[in-house]
Amino acid sequence: MAKKQPVLAAAQTAYVPADADFVLKNVDGALMLDTNFASQSFWKDVLVRFFRKKSSVLGLALIIIITLMSIVGPGMNAYTYDGQQLTQKNLAPRVQGLENYGIFDGSETMHTTSGNKTVNNYVEKDLTDVYYWFGSDNFGRDIWTRTWSGARVSLIIAAAAALIDMVIGMSYGLISGYFGGRVDMVMQRFLEIMNGIPRLVIVTLLLLVLEPGMLTIIFALMLTEWVGMSRIARAEMLKLKEQEFVLASRTLGAGKFFIIFREVLPNIIGPIITQVMFSIPTAIFTEAFLSFVGLGIPVPRCSLGSLISEGFNAFTTHPYQIIPPVIAMALLMFSFNLVADGLREALDPKMKEM
Repeated sequence: MAKKQPVLAAAQTAYVPADADFVLKNVDGALMLDTNFASQSFWKDVLVRFFRKKSSVLGLALIIIITLMSIVGPGMNAYTYDGQQLTQKNLAPRVQGLENYGIFDGSETMHTTSGNKTVNNYVEKDLTDVYYWFGSDNFGRDIWTRTWSGARVSLIIAAAAALIDMVIGMSYGLISGYFGGRVDMVMQRFLEIMNGIPRLVIVTLLLLVLEPGMLTIIFALMLTEWVGMSRIARAEMLKLKEQEFVLASRTLGAGKFFIIFREVLPNIIGPIITQVMFSIPTAIFTEAFLSFVGLGIPVPRCSLGSLISEGFNAFTTHPYQIIPPVIAMALLMFSFNLVADGLREALDPKMKEM
């Protein structure tokens, strides 16, 4: 017993920790986090992947520039979109400052039977203080102001088409896919009937009842434009409505519309947004086509389609009149397609770069 006393005494002595025994691990670099797979929100990840693609950023920048120009462009000079100056008709583009360098000085080459001839109507008519940045049309209206006013109309119709897709097409497809059975069969047969009627026929019939204009075009788009969105929404609903989270919500007593719009909809927002972005160029082209054939925006208001139609009539004599609206519409459709393609890749988890 005497030999064990030192051991017991040592065991009963308590060890007091010192500050040096503790090292803080909440400092930068000490935790050794995997930055490649660090936790972050879904939408932040979408933004990172979207802005990583240069073509998508280019498309977004073009949309912002054209939208801003459609807002401030018509007010950048003293002309209006419907103001006529018959004494200043068919004037070539002339920009103050650039005319000193031999470009945009109001000169144009006329093609005649005897050959080409360069004329400057500003000089011949003694219009020394007159400047039309995009030129003037055959009624003396400023093409710069009319181009950006027409882009504003096209953007409004595009926004209306996107809203129609989101409200009508998405709701119709989700409800049809969720209920299924006889409800789905009746709704899909009605959809096939609506899709079978050509859009041009619908617009022509509407013009017999309604006055031609922006509201008529939007109403025509409301009747047929949502068909593609409804099919995508229905397909996504059929894929997800038997998943475990939907079954759990149904077991807990959630209502049908709560499940549709609060449980399923947030899980298909990626394809929905992508389809909306792809539908905008289609709406812009539809409006331009209707205005080109004379079924769109009535005069004196203008859209890109009506401007292209007017420029086409003067293309052989004054080709500069058709160039600005054609470039504006081409850039709009091109940029929206770029943004839609970038969103499709950013919102699809299967396309995420690991």
